[in-house]
Amino acid sequence: MHAQRIGDPAAAHRVVLLHGLFGRGKNLARIAGGLEPEAQSLLVDLPNHGQSGWTETFDYAEMADLVAAQLRAGFAAEGPVDVVGHSMGGKVAMMLALRHPGLVRRLVVLDIAPVASGASRGEFPHLLDALASVDLATLERRADAGAALRAAIPQDAVRGFLLQNLRRDPDGFSWEPNLRLLRAELPAVMGFPDVSGRSFAGPVLWVKGERSPYITDADAPVMRELFPRTVRITVHGAGHWVHAEEPEAVIAALRRFLIEPGDA
Repeated sequence: MHAQRIGDPAAAHRVVLLHGLFGRGKNLARIAGGLEPEAQSLLVDLPNHGQSGWTETFDYAEMADLVAAQLRAGFAAEGPVDVVGHSMGGKVAMMLALRHPGLVRRLVVLDIAPVASGASRGEFPHLLDALASVDLATLERRADAGAALRAAIPQDAVRGFLLQNLRRDPDGFSWEPNLRLLRAELPAVMGFPDVSGRSFAGPVLWVKGERSPYITDADAPVMRELFPRTVRITVHGAGHWVHAEEPEAVIAALRRFLIEPGDA
């Protein structure tokens, strides 16, 4: 997996940032910058996204194990680190804490729950279909892709975020995410594995966007069964991409949860 470090290697805290569906590590660079100078952050491109390799199947347990192996080989070689994950990356982060608890000091889960989040909770099936419908062979410039997506995705911010995944090389345009796999495996992407008998004893911050449907009150018992030391907060005015919509509020919450307790 491709990963990038941001911050002073001698910083007292180490934080791993895991992006959501259609994302990449650098989407969380502003959050990483907000944790400096006290923390060095690792921005990870999860499999089938960004500059990381593609896989033949989608499996949260395997993704968590891949992240664990990479952390043990470098960023977490000297001890447990803090892990922050958004959406799909939040599910990877939760699986990492449940399967490899010795690697995780504190966990932050941004706007996702450890349950199956079906189509009724979001628009990812629609977004995947919209991206796949773009005829890349006919594109002459990036703006052409934006125009092709405007009817299906009228929100400028969402469309712009998705277009960051469009890569141009001498052979033409291509999507960096493995759209075919992600669409075929969408039930697994939107689901959550059976983790019966597992729990994580460390502190957990659970962050909900006020306008997002991805965390409900019905999810709380499952969350607290797996993560007994969970504190839940709501970021007012934010939707699902809570860290992008209200970055300063998220940075402030992360600093209080990850940095100030350790420095006290």
